[in-house]
Amino acid sequence: MFPATLETTALAHLHDQARREARRLRREAVDDFWRGADAVWQRSLAGSQALAQRSAARLKARLARRSNHSATTTKA
Repeated sequence: MFPATLETTALAHLHDQARREARRLRREAVDDFWRGADAVWQRSLAGSQALAQRSAARLKARLARRSNHSATTTKA
């Protein structure tokens, strides 16, 4: 349509370069996002596991006390 001039060729080159840079930055941003999301998930998982272990220990202790209590009351 229009003859290619040095200016339009340079602008086209800059535009292509900007697109490549935008793709690279987008990939980095997505990688950073998922790396951060994974870290949050890992911390949450670790906290949940610790909470479940504490809960299980409390339940075990309560059941042991209950078992000992019922054993002593049935002997009387």
